Amino acid sequence: MKLGILTAPFPETPLLEVADWSASVGFEALEIACWPRTSGPTRRYAGTSHVDVANLTAAQAEEIVDALTERRIAVSALGYYPNPLAPDAGHRKTVMEHVRKVIVAAELMGVGVVNTFCGGDAAKTLDANWEDALTVWPDTLAFAADHGVKLAFENCPMIFSNDEWPGGHNIAYSPYIWRRMFESWGDRIGINFDPSHLIWQMIDVGRFITEFGAHFRHVHAKDLMIDRDGLYARGVMSLGMGWQVPRMPGLGEVDWSAFFSGLYRVGYDGPVIIEHEDRRFEGTDEAVKRGFLLARDILRPYVK
Repeated sequence: MKLGILTAPFPETPLLEVADWSASVGFEALEIACWPRTSGPTRRYAGTSHVDVANLTAAQAEEIVDALTERRIAVSALGYYPNPLAPDAGHRKTVMEHVRKVIVAAELMGVGVVNTFCGGDAAKTLDANWEDALTVWPDTLAFAADHGVKLAFENCPMIFSNDEWPGGHNIAYSPYIWRRMFESWGDRIGINFDPSHLIWQMIDVGRFITEFGAHFRHVHAKDLMIDRDGLYARGVMSLGMGWQVPRMPGLGEVDWSAFFSGLYRVGYDGPVIIEHEDRRFEGTDEAVKRGFLLARDILRPYVK
């Protein structure tokens, strides 16, 4: 295993500066955020472009990889998390075109995994979204296979705000849908596994690892605290809005000892990438770094 970070919380810091700091504090891998280069508004914890995949040349890709190798930093994946099943057809087209650019960049850089979302239309049922997914995704899955890249979908329901209510912006979050996905698409997809998203859905983390661990292509380490007062006030039918609080590993309810025990049992030996969405460690790069260092100290004993 290699312990690393997702670069998204450093939107204004050049990639190699992020790599220099990461290497200096003992991280071994980066998941590189690859959103489009744009000056428009971005979703919280999204929008960072550390590699301009739309204009990346083979020479530039080699230069980036060589510079990271000199720093003893591996690239765990390229990451881009949009909504490919959004209701607007134009938006779908735009994001899927960028997904393909990320896939091509991954091939140029020799990176085997691209992390993304399956997507979802919050106004549709899960089954209706699945029918859309069967239309939207097959060509891109074939495209990824042709370029020697695996797509890994993160298991986040994307229900955090009113615009994502009630169905969320990503359907790949529960065993119910993952079973369908693997039955239909086999090993053309994998899971970018984040245990925090199971906590607030009350899905057994260890059981999920046992059932789907063979399909893990990448792992995110993020914790989650349940605000019991918020849960009391809003109830579970609010689907986490107002009572699920992303935290750095060690500050929430994930049992990290059991988590890593499960990973080792199923034979996972890939990267473990810390995803930073903890508001207590925001505002400045120094605050973000403190959060990452806290998570490093919690997780390092398990990553061998």
